[in-house]
Amino acid sequence: MTLDEALARPTIPVPDAGALFYGLGRNAAYAAAKNGDIETIKVGGRIVVPVAPLAAKLGLRSKFGATA
Repeated sequence: MTLDEALARPTIPVPDAGALFYGLGRNAAYAAAKNGDIETIKVGGRIVVPVAPLAAKLGLRSKFGATA
């Protein structure tokens, strides 16, 4: 997944968010999510990262914009 593809989606998997936005590996990304360093939401049994707030925190603009 590229950064442009990620910014065009409302949510992305934790490993993708860690790799694209912070240069983290899979385990480090899940550890950061568990510690609250990466904001996550639970959808069913999946944990995903909302892109808009993460992009806004880093000064990027997502297709969906930051709300709240």
